[in-house]
Amino acid sequence: MDAFTFTRATTPEQAIAAHRTAGAQFVAGGTTLIDLMKLDVERPKVVVDINPLLLDQIAATPSGGLVLGALARNSDVAHHPIVQRDYAVLSQALLSGASPQLRNMATTGGNLLQRTRCPYFRDTAHACNKREPGTGCSAIDGHNRMLAVLGASEHCIATNPSDQNVALTALEATIQIHGAHGTRTVPIHDFYKLPGATPHIETTLQPGELITSVTLPPPVAGSKSLYLKLRDRAAYEFALGSAAIVIKLTNNRIDYARVALGGVGTKPWRSPEAEAVLHGAPADPITFRRAAEAALKDAHPQSQNGFKVELARRCIVRALTTAKQSA
Repeated sequence: MDAFTFTRATTPEQAIAAHRTAGAQFVAGGTTLIDLMKLDVERPKVVVDINPLLLDQIAATPSGGLVLGALARNSDVAHHPIVQRDYAVLSQALLSGASPQLRNMATTGGNLLQRTRCPYFRDTAHACNKREPGTGCSAIDGHNRMLAVLGASEHCIATNPSDQNVALTALEATIQIHGAHGTRTVPIHDFYKLPGATPHIETTLQPGELITSVTLPPPVAGSKSLYLKLRDRAAYEFALGSAAIVIKLTNNRIDYARVALGGVGTKPWRSPEAEAVLHGAPADPITFRRAAEAALKDAHPQSQNGFKVELARRCIVRALTTAKQSA
């Protein structure tokens, strides 16, 4: 770990000003940044502590939605009664991730920016375009069992590791961002970038910008939501495939459906193709399988992760079936 300057911000304006310094990084829970600093993957010159900022709220909005402060801890969000009642998919996703100790520290904003678990990104002995642009992608011809089958490019096949963000994608969350030029709101599906030829650019955040909150729209009346995570072991493990489902049925017809996938995409992967199949169709195994096929129609597996295609299909079918049973 390299030497760095540590500073503490007490207002968003202080944080933004400090972050505009070359080589600066924000730290909140530190559950990603500190790991990467120890591995020499991240080498910030300045670390800006934003924990003193008053951004840990979990509060209903006037329209009936919910706002999550960027510093709201994952455990607090997961166990909040409004989240458990109206946004069960988010509570389930958070509780399926990490460990209780990490969830007690990890924040909503930090989770939005969680870096990939690709082993080549985290090992500076190997080439990685995400870590060092232009050096190549060691994963393509290497150990790629855990990596992406959707949204990859010839420059990067790393998966987005988050569970929270898959649920937020199915819930159509919006992200509030504060910077030197004011405040802007970005829908979560526009927040993440595909790797393309620039895998080191992961989000739309600009230098000096700070995530301040995430807003969830009011829950769809009569809908049910569910998060299903498939992994090698039952706890403290990243997804091989996961599905976040929000669905509403009327007389066994699907009036509303949102489908997002984790563990298989280079970003939290919403599937409008699956949603189009589901909308207006009967809630039965044939429809669910057709939706799953549509969601994975553009999958491009690598040498070791072809199993993820069928695994993700089955994950979608199982999640939809379970959500229907609870409706």
